[in-house]
Amino acid sequence: MNHKKFVFKSIIVVFGLCLLIWRVTPPAWTSNGSSLDRASNGGLLVPLKEHPTTCRDILRQLKQSHYRQIPVDDALSNKVFDTYLSELDPSRRLFMASDINEFEVYRDRFDDLTLAGDLGPAFDIYNRFIQRATERFEFLLTCLENGLSDLSFEDSETIEIDRKDAAWPVDRAELDDMSRKNLKSSALSLKLADKSMEEIAEILTKRFENQLNRIQQSNSEDAFETFMNSLSQQFDPHTTYFSPVLSEEFGISMSQSLEGIGALLRTKDEYTTIVSLIPAGPAEKSELLKPADRIVGVGQGPEGEIVDVVGWRLDEVVKLIRGPKKTIVRLKILPVDASDEQAKVISIERNTVKLEEQTAKKEILQVEHQGRSVNVAVIDLPTFYLDFKAAHGGDPNYRSSTRDVKKILQALSDTDVEGLVIDLRNNGGGLLQEAIELTGLLIKQGPVVQVRAAGGRIEILNDLDNAIYYDGPLAILTNRMSASASEILAGAVQDYGRGIVIGERTFGKGTVQAMMTLDRGQLKATIAKFYRITGGSTQHKGIVPDISYPTMHDVNSIGESALTEAMPWDTIGKITYPSYGNPQPFMTTLRDRHLERQKHDPDYTYRLAMIDYLQEMRKKNTLSLNEEVRRKERKDADEWQLTLENTRRLAKNQTPIETLDELESTESQDSQDDPLLIEAARILLDYAELLKAPSEDSR
Repeated sequence: MNHKKFVFKSIIVVFGLCLLIWRVTPPAWTSNGSSLDRASNGGLLVPLKEHPTTCRDILRQLKQSHYRQIPVDDALSNKVFDTYLSELDPSRRLFMASDINEFEVYRDRFDDLTLAGDLGPAFDIYNRFIQRATERFEFLLTCLENGLSDLSFEDSETIEIDRKDAAWPVDRAELDDMSRKNLKSSALSLKLADKSMEEIAEILTKRFENQLNRIQQSNSEDAFETFMNSLSQQFDPHTTYFSPVLSEEFGISMSQSLEGIGALLRTKDEYTTIVSLIPAGPAEKSELLKPADRIVGVGQGPEGEIVDVVGWRLDEVVKLIRGPKKTIVRLKILPVDASDEQAKVISIERNTVKLEEQTAKKEILQVEHQGRSVNVAVIDLPTFYLDFKAAHGGDPNYRSSTRDVKKILQALSDTDVEGLVIDLRNNGGGLLQEAIELTGLLIKQGPVVQVRAAGGRIEILNDLDNAIYYDGPLAILTNRMSASASEILAGAVQDYGRGIVIGERTFGKGTVQAMMTLDRGQLKATIAKFYRITGGSTQHKGIVPDISYPTMHDVNSIGESALTEAMPWDTIGKITYPSYGNPQPFMTTLRDRHLERQKHDPDYTYRLAMIDYLQEMRKKNTLSLNEEVRRKERKDADEWQLTLENTRRLAKNQTPIETLDELESTESQDSQDDPLLIEAARILLDYAELLKAPSEDSR
């Protein structure tokens, strides 16, 4: 388990392939009709001739195929209006209140306009956005031209961290003051990173010039895509319009043929942010990146210049990160668990993701339990996979998650183990059929999951193999990033009473998407929902563990329940299925034993203290612009964590460290040093013991 520097401010992480790009691309407002009649009007963006037809095509597909049938009315128009403005100006630092008042005439009209394919007002708002963003960066560049000598880092000014619910600025004077504070904040972060004022001016000038250049390169496809996704997001957060260019990018990424670092990215505000790491990809194997880290610079080769990419479009950042395999890309990152001035440069060798490196792996843990050393098998399953090419080519030895796990389970019969833990932490899903067949290794023939289509038709998906390949004590280990197919396996094991689920509540991704071809581009739309055999959905709520671990994830920012317009949890009818036992009578005893152990566990004490600290940090919504205050905050935070870390180490008879920089070099990735996995094994051994004598221990 990693114990690195903590999160100073939570960052929203959206699970899956995110291509909702924050565009720094604004509009000049006209109130008299459609932009279609203004083919060349002062350089303003206008819809392409194909856009009205594509707009109506998207709306038709949503109305016909989406699981959630939403009326195209004034209520929808209101939501589209607010979402569109939020996509363009999430921090409310560009538009003025007068702009918003001017736009209000369209709040209740986007439904009618969209049905008619009239994109004029949407493009007008986008053009105003370009205008306002251009003004802001020109203001910042002028400030830099005049020098930074007027910036004082000794006064008591502060800046808001999260302005999504703040009032719109009333006039240019307020906007100018906000821009000045933003400039000051950026300069102070660089100053705290030991940059001279000359270096700061050079870095920020280049950054703002790049951002201004990209604003001025905005095109009609950017405007159309942003608006249409403001519409599609009202149906659910996984419904997305892909322009022709992004459709091609999506196809490349899904084929896994691209050569890069193996990370899914999205843009959040000005930053390119890590969404998730592809199992066994170069980024994951490097152990240098993790979800929610922010990429602020990219360089080529061991010594190439680091190009500042703050404010860049996502597709342009991706182009810099991609490259031939066996070449080096250098990334300047702001770790999720570090403050803005603590950027660091890492090097990753590009490569393709090999299927054999994503496969299930077995390990035997030696666990001290009740005075004896016991073996527990662990299967680490990073994803639900299948080698399509080999399978369809007739190769009898093709790889799949089910086949690989079956071989491991068959080999366990010759191993002295007293239980099995299937580790699904950070397993974001994969192939549905693999989840069904893999569940079938643990049960006899029977239903695994229900799928309800948009029209209400329910299909029951069954395991057809009557064999059980492991019938011993079983635990499934999950965390907040266990999603989709992982939740189907964990839910089925829990519902059948086949084993117990341990860890954190899962992501809650219980919907099915399909790609639909449009006249231009594609639409990824939600067409069905998953339901457990008990009738409850996996959507939104996820799988609630039988034995829960406290989580360091911010559940208000990570998971399906954190997404805007996420589809709700609901139920359908329960279906008939056999029972393999009922762990529930043992739960009180299991929890009591677990908590009693944790009272004396230094890692658990450490985890609770970190969680409390993180929760307090997330409550903060202001950042001091006083240098002395910021330095003291950083010093106090470092000293607090260093004390906490060394308290943990001393309790475990380990050598204390002198600085936090030593953490990365002293951490172990050995499963024997993973306290969450070790405790899961101990809970499982308790469960195995109770199964042997239920009448005595299940009180």
